[in-house]
Amino acid sequence: MNWIARIEAALDPARHIPIEDERYLGDEGHRAAAVLIPITDRSEPGVILTQRPDWLRSHAGQVAFPGGKIDEVDADAISAALREANEELSIRPEKVQVIGIADTYYSGSGYRIEPVVGVIPPDLPLRANPDEVEDWFEVPLAFLLDPSNAVKKEAVWNGRQRAYYDMQWGERRIWGVTAGIIANLARRLL
Repeated sequence: MNWIARIEAALDPARHIPIEDERYLGDEGHRAAAVLIPITDRSEPGVILTQRPDWLRSHAGQVAFPGGKIDEVDADAISAALREANEELSIRPEKVQVIGIADTYYSGSGYRIEPVVGVIPPDLPLRANPDEVEDWFEVPLAFLLDPSNAVKKEAVWNGRQRAYYDMQWGERRIWGVTAGIIANLARRLL
């Protein structure tokens, strides 16, 4: 079975897995958000990630999936993720084959994030919106879903001990929410 078919089968909502996120903060007050996990349709698929500009107010310089808050104009998490991917990287919604929604992720920064998994054609002409994205890059899906590449770490943030995942891919550091969403998806495949 290929990677994409494995992920599609693993996204069955009836399959219970242990989720790791900031759920202990509770759902109250969390803002609804959605991200797109864009998987390239190659014999060895990859995932498109973005590097946020250093000058942004929140999550400056971090590696992220394309995405953001769910707005009133969005019908649901899928439409929000597709809208954001189009705004950030010019990934047109009709070019994305949505295969499912991964586990909701509650962030310590107050977001309830719906990760939408979609397949995109290889070598789309992506253009980074400089107001939101400094750069974009593709990481092999096999690397991201290998649990040995996600190192669990702890740190104190806002007076509370917190656990997070950290992945190093070349010069890129993938950590926090993005690495947590990846780790949860990898657990679904075990």
